[in-house]
Amino acid sequence: MKHFAVTGAVTASPVRGSQQLEKDEEDGMSEQGFKRFRRRRAPAETAPAASEESRLSPLEAPASAVSAQLPATLPEPWERIRQVPFQDAAERKVRLPLVSQFRTAPAAKSFDLLRTRLSHTLKARGWKRVAVTAPATGCGSTFSAVNLALSLARVPGSRTVLMDLNFRQPGIAQAMGIQAAADMGALLSGAVQMEDQLLRPLPSLAVGLNSAQDQDAAEILHSRSCSAAVDDLMLRSGAETALFDLPPVLEHDDTAAFLPQVDGVLLISDGTSTTAAQLAACEKMLAGHTELLGVVLNRARKSDSPLN
Repeated sequence: MKHFAVTGAVTASPVRGSQQLEKDEEDGMSEQGFKRFRRRRAPAETAPAASEESRLSPLEAPASAVSAQLPATLPEPWERIRQVPFQDAAERKVRLPLVSQFRTAPAAKSFDLLRTRLSHTLKARGWKRVAVTAPATGCGSTFSAVNLALSLARVPGSRTVLMDLNFRQPGIAQAMGIQAAADMGALLSGAVQMEDQLLRPLPSLAVGLNSAQDQDAAEILHSRSCSAAVDDLMLRSGAETALFDLPPVLEHDDTAAFLPQVDGVLLISDGTSTTAAQLAACEKMLAGHTELLGVVLNRARKSDSPLN
């Protein structure tokens, strides 16, 4: 390192000539140049090194760090439907024989056969929504809807929804021995969510119960909110089959009002009271609106087949 003795006034110039730069390179770095070099290097040498994670972009950050910031996921809507005890309550309160309790009875075998035929038809056509109704009161449409739903729910990995839309005479809650959670009209108007209305007596079966009669049933089933609620139910539940228990076809216009929401109709007839004229009238009313999936003969004589 050379030592310089400076005498007299020194005037600094912002621009150095090319000859002086060449001389500096020959003689080595000056003292002032060395100090400037040290000052330029100091921040880079003294600054703390950034951690590996801080240099990563959000897309490159470790999965553990990203997942720690995400909110916990909710269960899917089906899993959020409240489960209720069924078998014990059913044994105490039911007024109808249920196939889940009488597995060896002829009626249970008949409903299993009906389940299989219905499932094949629905899958072949890509359908899911089935109305269950009758020509007149007392034919056993609620009995048939409940037992068919229980039979469908025994299929492993399946999901079945049973809805009580008989506002004139709701009966599924009493038939299954389950207390209704809310009024069905609240669900169809959009005031209540599916998870708050439906109950799950079985892991693969959800039921929408009706707690009160309503003489404005046809108007409820005609409404746009009813259509939107049914669409939302099918989408969010993920059910393969939905059964809708409806009032008799020939007594009220409730069923006719709801026909645009279903893919087909199961008509329940009574072997002791239903007439051919009544069945013909039902077929005429359904024609052009939906498909008649079949006629089920309830209370059939021993020589008769329970399924037509």
